[in-house]
Amino acid sequence: MKLKEYCGIVGVYNKSEAANYVYLGLHALQHRGQEAAGIVSTDGGQFYEYKGYGLVNEVFNKNAISSLKGKIAVGHNRYSTFGDDSVANIQPLSAQFDMGKIAVAHNGNIVNANIIKTELVKDGAIFNSNSDTEVIIHLIARSQKETFLERLKDALRVLKGAFSLIVMREDALYAIRDPWGFRPLSMGKLDDSIVFASESCVFDLIGAEFIRDINPGEMVIAGNEGVKHYEDVFNEIKESKCVFEYIYFARPDSYLWGKHIYSIRKKMGEVLAEESPVDADIVIPTPDSGVPAALGFSQKSGIPFDFGLIRNHYVGRTFIEPAQSIRHFGVRLKLNPAKDVLKNKRVIVIDDSIVRGTTSKRIVKMLKSVGAKEVHIRIASPPVVSPCFYGIDTPTKKELIASSHTIEEIRKYTTADSVAYLSLNGLKKVVGESGYCFACFNGEYPIEFDK
Repeated sequence: MKLKEYCGIVGVYNKSEAANYVYLGLHALQHRGQEAAGIVSTDGGQFYEYKGYGLVNEVFNKNAISSLKGKIAVGHNRYSTFGDDSVANIQPLSAQFDMGKIAVAHNGNIVNANIIKTELVKDGAIFNSNSDTEVIIHLIARSQKETFLERLKDALRVLKGAFSLIVMREDALYAIRDPWGFRPLSMGKLDDSIVFASESCVFDLIGAEFIRDINPGEMVIAGNEGVKHYEDVFNEIKESKCVFEYIYFARPDSYLWGKHIYSIRKKMGEVLAEESPVDADIVIPTPDSGVPAALGFSQKSGIPFDFGLIRNHYVGRTFIEPAQSIRHFGVRLKLNPAKDVLKNKRVIVIDDSIVRGTTSKRIVKMLKSVGAKEVHIRIASPPVVSPCFYGIDTPTKKELIASSHTIEEIRKYTTADSVAYLSLNGLKKVVGESGYCFACFNGEYPIEFDK
């Protein structure tokens, strides 16, 4: 099992057929959410929206995109971490209130959303969804401030948790990162237009120039008066960027927080090889997330790299379960061992993380079933011992194998010949000592709340 991505957001301001560019941007961010997708656009007056379940190319067709008129648009790829999978929860969420129309796309998880929602409902608010994003809309609409900007700031200051947001009005886009900076959000330029996106790979696809990452606690407004920046939204900034962006979530070709994701993952593999060497014949990755770290491990250790597991890239959801005699069906649907590569070899398998341990166990048995003499698991991140409350779909603490098992117990469970993780100090050696959230590895949460 892999930890699930949380969502991807894109916004385009002042570009003809803006929805086309948002659509392409959502393609680039498909890895961040495969459950549903939506786009809302505006021509300066009316809002147009189209949403649906599935991958981006399944949700949208030519007619759908052509119906999304205007020079401003915002889009969202969904993987639900808060709220169920009902249509009402598909973002961007839009609404109309006394100051006009608004659409919001949100990446993250607001940890005090239920508390806020309870108070709002007591005060007469009616919710159309159970998404934490709708809480933001209600807070804006109910603020007593005189301008929209002040209402937005007023609402944001109530929130705790992870919220990278793109807010669309009839004449502007507002891009905001929470004061902890958990989730990424970047700004780019395409001719005379401004683009906001979760990752820089969006800019590469649509031909935009990457300008910079939006800072934790910063609001950037693209509107009729140009681009404005506000650093006074929150009283205090406590930078706690999600380190799992580097480990797994972001695309390897993206640049995030000043670092190239591919290079970071490769360096993690190098440090892992220094910390936990083992005699072996080949190094193989679990495709695709383990590839950069496996290359780093191979080059540092001098042990040859090879592809011993072949991934089927065309696997979707399946409702057909074969007879139990077909062992490890779920894993084999996605991965197949290369027998000639593995037979009679001492194999090092590099993966980005272990969650419950069931997939690792199945992979070890699969490799040994085709003749691997030894299988050594090496994980390019520290043990995941605590759940995430900031937008990652993490199992409960008791379901995380590393929270209740020693390394030796994990080795016995997976039936591997050895298991080793990158140390937390090793990870910090690669990414830096401070400015990140390491809660999933050490249980030290940046925000105090009832867990």
